[in-house]
Amino acid sequence: MSTTKTPRQDIYSRITDQIASALEIGVKPWTQPWNAAHAAGPVSRPLRFNGEGYSGINVLTLWASAMERGFAAPIWMTFKQARELGGHVRKGEKGSPVVYANTIVKTEVDEASGDDVDVTIPFMKGYTVFNVDQIEGLPAHYYAIAAGEQNPDERDAKAEAFFAATGAQIETGGNSAYYRIDTDHIQMPAFETFVDAQRFYATLAHESVHWTRHEDRLDRSFGRKRFGDEGYAREELVAELGAAFLCADLGLVLEDRDDHAAYIGSWLKVLKDDKRAIFSAAAHAQRAADYLHDLQKADRAAA
Repeated sequence: MSTTKTPRQDIYSRITDQIASALEIGVKPWTQPWNAAHAAGPVSRPLRFNGEGYSGINVLTLWASAMERGFAAPIWMTFKQARELGGHVRKGEKGSPVVYANTIVKTEVDEASGDDVDVTIPFMKGYTVFNVDQIEGLPAHYYAIAAGEQNPDERDAKAEAFFAATGAQIETGGNSAYYRIDTDHIQMPAFETFVDAQRFYATLAHESVHWTRHEDRLDRSFGRKRFGDEGYAREELVAELGAAFLCADLGLVLEDRDDHAAYIGSWLKVLKDDKRAIFSAAAHAQRAADYLHDLQKADRAAA
């Protein structure tokens, strides 16, 4: 039997290995991806050349590349796109992998009926992009630096409105944050007890992603049966990634939470046992973030 890897298997392995390598040295590639502020935001989802945000696994792999190489800009583009914009990738620069997933519809003959039927076939292909910091000669706005910073001790009106619009029941009090599925509520310590506003909203984003797993929402369980099992680790990874996506969307800084340092080992085991696990976690995290964003539209429509 042939053991040759297909290109699709290669991209799964390549991205999983990239993220696992970061975790092995204690770095979560979805935390504080850039070391300098850019006009696109102090922390942002990775952006395409046209300002459109990447999603899912591409967010993680580009954040990992940005952290590894110290890129300040969140903007990425292909060699061809850079050239079309009047720029050029510096000689010797190494690109970063991203993937494109889609489906094709193929007509086949049904063996039972003999009729033509349309079959949807998923596919994924990889390609390479470069960060703006690797490219010279682009229009000036691609290199623009942010003008100011947000006061972390003030409540953030945008974040407040976002979480209020989800309709989640959020209780305040106590000294721990969690989502309890049997009562379907999020518990948060008081805002004033957090070191800064950024950590408050990052924690609330994490618990809000957990809130989406309820059977009346996205019905996500991973076969979870008890605290600390593999299903639990997978759900925590989804919540971590989803919180990172939401914080990027809201312009917030996601900092490390001490209580999640212990999960790195279990995440590494999951990733090494299943090369598609990080793709699945990123997809679930994206679905949760999209679900919470869609509730913003529903709230505005009802107003």
